[in-house]
Amino acid sequence: MKTEQQYFDEAISIASYMDNMSQFKEQSMAIYQQFDVSNDDFIQRLKEKNLHILTITEDWCGDAMLNNPIIRKVAEAADMEMRTALRDADTELIDRHLTNGGRAIPIYLLLNEAGEIVSKWGPRAPELQQMVEEARAGLPQKDDPTFEEAQKDLYKNLLQQYASNQKLWSYVYEDFKKQVTAALV
Repeated sequence: MKTEQQYFDEAISIASYMDNMSQFKEQSMAIYQQFDVSNDDFIQRLKEKNLHILTITEDWCGDAMLNNPIIRKVAEAADMEMRTALRDADTELIDRHLTNGGRAIPIYLLLNEAGEIVSKWGPRAPELQQMVEEARAGLPQKDDPTFEEAQKDLYKNLLQQYASNQKLWSYVYEDFKKQVTAALV
């Protein structure tokens, strides 16, 4: 069984991953270009800890489209190496980091110099989780003939909000910061 550090060693950089995205690349790159991270105490603490990030992701995922560029900005500001492992290429890794029993992505594993997990974040900030749950609650029942079309419209709407609403971006950053800071105590 490979360790998280071995997955990291075999993974590609977040920059290469984003450059080669086949889905949602334009939206993800726009977020990356527009989102700024201030050099605050959080960034300084990350620099001092000498961590690196292993991201479990796929480019078809809307949450990854939103989160990856934001966490990439954090990693760059803190001089942290960030690499990506594709969830579907080797499910052994994601199966160690399930969310409520599911293979939800993206997942960010912050590893120390020894390759040990010191913090984990993902797949979504609580405010976004609530937004998604409320939107899903408005869907018809799955056996309703309009369900599939309604679900497509819901995801399209969510993706548009993810790509354009900077308040949603701040939810990602602030929750990541909160969770990681708590683990670094």
